Amino acid sequence: MRLRALLETDALGLRLLGGEDELDRTVRGVMTTDLRDPSRYLSGGELVLTGLAWRRDAADSEPFVRILAGAGVAGLAAGEAELGDIPADLVEACLHHRLPLFAVNETVAFATITEYVVRQVSGERAGDLAAVVDRHRRLMTSGPAGGGPEVVLDLLTSDLDLRAWVLSPTGRQIAGAGAPLPGPLGATLAGHHLAATRTGRRAPHRAAVAGTTYSLFPIRNTGRGAVPAARDVRESVLSDWLLAVEADASDWPAARLDLLQGVTQLIAVERDRRDAARTVRRRLAQEVLELVQAGAAPAEIAARLRVAAPVLLPGLGVAPQWQVVVARVDWSASDQAAAGEIASGPVAQALLEEILVDPAVSGPDSADRIAVAHTGEEAIALVPLPAVITAPAEPGEAEEDAAARADGEDADALAGEPGLHADALLASVREPLSAGLADDGRLTLGVSAAVHSAEGLRGALEEARHARRVAAARPGRVCAAGHHELASHVLLLPFVPDDVRRAFTARLLDPLRDYDRRHRAELIETLEAFLDCDGSWTRCAARLHLHVNTLRYRVGRIEQLTGRDLSRLEDKLDFFLALRMS
Repeated sequence: MRLRALLETDALGLRLLGGEDELDRTVRGVMTTDLRDPSRYLSGGELVLTGLAWRRDAADSEPFVRILAGAGVAGLAAGEAELGDIPADLVEACLHHRLPLFAVNETVAFATITEYVVRQVSGERAGDLAAVVDRHRRLMTSGPAGGGPEVVLDLLTSDLDLRAWVLSPTGRQIAGAGAPLPGPLGATLAGHHLAATRTGRRAPHRAAVAGTTYSLFPIRNTGRGAVPAARDVRESVLSDWLLAVEADASDWPAARLDLLQGVTQLIAVERDRRDAARTVRRRLAQEVLELVQAGAAPAEIAARLRVAAPVLLPGLGVAPQWQVVVARVDWSASDQAAAGEIASGPVAQALLEEILVDPAVSGPDSADRIAVAHTGEEAIALVPLPAVITAPAEPGEAEEDAAARADGEDADALAGEPGLHADALLASVREPLSAGLADDGRLTLGVSAAVHSAEGLRGALEEARHARRVAAARPGRVCAAGHHELASHVLLLPFVPDDVRRAFTARLLDPLRDYDRRHRAELIETLEAFLDCDGSWTRCAARLHLHVNTLRYRVGRIEQLTGRDLSRLEDKLDFFLALRMS
């Protein structure tokens, strides 16, 4: 339909304030917004409805209109209910950007205009579309009536007989109608979606799992506006939500696909609200991180932590323990300059916020206790843990004894490794994230031990960074390391230069490998078993199902070929390290 048709419909009660020469523009959809920058939800050709809640003063009108014009919207309709007459600065901005402007009488609901437009634009049943715009109005209303994305998903189930779920990039269910989606299935669907997105395939993406077909729709910034058209997909692929619909959309009519596209835009509003809610937690983490890295006094850091604790752990009256998690996403490409232009810090920040959410918890607000900042290419999470509560002195117990007992209890708690564990963090997300990282991306992650006070945060940060570097030295697209690995040889091995590593292992192991190839003697296997058994002849022979004399012959051959003596600790250690580095 054309904009001119809106003025010719008396029931809409629209008044043209400017842009008479542009009334032949085609309207392809409608969107209601009061965001200062709604470009992420615009794809061009929309009639934008606004109540002007975004306008604080006259200076706000020009940038708002510039964003709409840049996104290619057909026109703007402003309601008179909020401010009465439409401000002159908005009229002037629309004239400047040649954007048609309508005034909406306060007696006309935006839902009425939306219903009229979508009925004209699409060929779907009027009842379905009326329900869509009604849910649209409710979703855009603040308070309990909005209902979040579940409102829209309920509509798809009840009116269109479609089962659908909103998933995070790791496959965690954020919202759904009816029965929840099993975790492994969500991870599989997310992996399909990320892999298809990385290859540049046009959405919706089709995935067949266990005999059921799903259509996967991206929920992301689709506006042109201020977003560069040539933006690299790697900057958003690991943070965007997706809508999984249990249906094959490949044979849907265009009107049905447009309807689902509108649903994703409604859900994107919820995503925007969630991101806004994270702003405070991100800022707290950034402030604490800057104090720690600047070497601020522990008392100053502790004061900032006391401010952060109620925000991150509402209702908890005890100061928490803290863990630090460091993550980094690295991209490689034939064009190294292009890979270097990708802003990896925000990517790692959004990804770490998702990874730290308990996979058993659904909903968009399950990350309320996670504070993640990013500095340079790193993302750094400050994760609070419930504190170990020191018991008061028992009757007849001296104060010194009570303190000693408390120290012992704290040590026991730390020995049990409270809180986050590196391997467990990645267990449920490795599959989908590997698909999103494809052949040119890597995620590495390091986890510190829990600390009780501000004094320990600087050490925890360095510990997490060291652990991440250990993870980075390992093969694989998604790798993690924990603080417990920093107290062993694994901390040293990753930092041995490659040429030294190759020369060291070749000198010790190549003679054995050559002999094994010629004689099938299994000397490498024998050496590994002998070291694993701490040099015990009987245990090693039993493990290999050999006679002890045969084992002695093999060990003698190893010593002969290498010139080493496996009864000496130094030589045992050299062989152990060579096997680990090979």
